[in-house]
Amino acid sequence: MNTQGLTQGSRSKFSFVKFYNKVGIFFILIILVFICSLLSPVFLSKANLLNLLTQTAVVSIIACGITLLVITGNTDLSAGSVVAFVGCVVLGTYKALTEQGGIAPFPAGLLAVGAGILLSIALYTAAAVIITRYRAPAFIVTLAISTSARGLALMYTNAKVIKSVGAIVNLGQGKLFGEIPFPVVFMLLIAVVSWILLTQTRMGRYLYAIGGNPESAKAAGINTNRTVILAYLFHAVCVAIAGALFMSRLNSGQPAEAVGLEFSAITAAIIGGASLAGGIGTITGTIVGSLIIGMISNILTLTHVQSYYQQIITGLVIVFAVVVDIKTKGGKHY
Repeated sequence: MNTQGLTQGSRSKFSFVKFYNKVGIFFILIILVFICSLLSPVFLSKANLLNLLTQTAVVSIIACGITLLVITGNTDLSAGSVVAFVGCVVLGTYKALTEQGGIAPFPAGLLAVGAGILLSIALYTAAAVIITRYRAPAFIVTLAISTSARGLALMYTNAKVIKSVGAIVNLGQGKLFGEIPFPVVFMLLIAVVSWILLTQTRMGRYLYAIGGNPESAKAAGINTNRTVILAYLFHAVCVAIAGALFMSRLNSGQPAEAVGLEFSAITAAIIGGASLAGGIGTITGTIVGSLIIGMISNILTLTHVQSYYQQIITGLVIVFAVVVDIKTKGGKHY
């Protein structure tokens, strides 16, 4: 047997894993920026970069929450439907409070967003309890939540679009200091909070421990069920904020929108180095992954590529992300 060849193969694999996990994602980002700038002179303009960040914000916010779940070995296939439901509720509640309740715009906005967050927490608490207590597969439970949430969105709006929603559209269309879009501000805030949670707190260490080896985590005294539920609650807040931003940016509550957002968010996390097998993932990598997905969509739009080609390319990116996940994480299966 050629043991030297095997040793060299192992070293080669280790080097690739180390390269991709440490700098590979940033290398891809730099190369992609260079290619996009060659394909379109408009790409690096201030207006387009701000537009790119704004378009990426909602997916990035959802991806931050999903990263925590993926690290524990769980996932969420309901984010898009919950975004639609919560977003419609936020806009509908705001419209009712201002037009019928006579409440001023700012407190009405706070109450409306608060209502959306509570609804999102209720949905994800139910999902998390079923997943942890009954050991149900996360993808099955959240798929059921997705179906229910989409139905609730259609029921709440009577399958119609909520129009003339008022000043709450500033949440998705306004700018801080007249320069930085609010969705970008929220994206940065949630990314920072998520990073602190993962890297600077006991809960973050628990999340990695659970994803790495749940039984060992239990033996070490970690309350795995409670930690996973807390991760889902944090994700619920992220999804609710994303829903409010998404619908306010559309200037209407559309119950049939936000389809597939969860897949973009999961793809961003995987491209960023997270593994669906659990135990691996960073917020920095997830944000970069979101930017890569956003840049691909952005440059395809700038170069006038038809939308159906964009969907095909997005699908290929998802497949690529899964293959990279398997190859760089030791060949683990899901």
